[in-house]
Amino acid sequence: MRSVEYKSRGVPLEDYELTRRDHRWQKDLENIRRVAHAQVSKHLDEVYADPELTAAHQEQLRKVWKFMESAKAAPHDIMRWRVRLYCEHIVTTSRHAENAEPTLHGSSSMKCPECGKDPSAIVAFEPIGLAGEPPRARATTPPAQRKPSRVELERRIAQLEEENRRLRTEKST
Repeated sequence: MRSVEYKSRGVPLEDYELTRRDHRWQKDLENIRRVAHAQVSKHLDEVYADPELTAAHQEQLRKVWKFMESAKAAPHDIMRWRVRLYCEHIVTTSRHAENAEPTLHGSSSMKCPECGKDPSAIVAFEPIGLAGEPPRARATTPPAQRKPSRVELERRIAQLEEENRRLRTEKST
């Protein structure tokens, strides 16, 4: 059973004043995105200039996509979150239920589905609940005991008769 204590920061549905930290973090996210986009563009230009690299790259993308499709999490492993974004929109998002906050593991921002700002830092959040009910634990039934075979019964009878004789002998002496 999972024992994650889900955290909140602020209250997304209440008024929220952006802090200096929020403004600084949003600026950092935009700079990171700009630099990463430039590096990826440069790399892809090099890859697509060579037909062999292009074919290998596309094959690798197919493998990654196939892996991602096979690794879908069950609804009871997904936590839903209400988040307030830097752009001030309040949206619902989801993360794996093992994460105590929606901002962990590189997911501290997202593209706003309402205005399209990308990235938009998550500045306040609260858990809503799991996306699905966990499966109920099955009642465990004891394994069915098989009937002993005739040979086993005869062996057991012989043991008990021997023990009975021994006890009678000890009692009489």
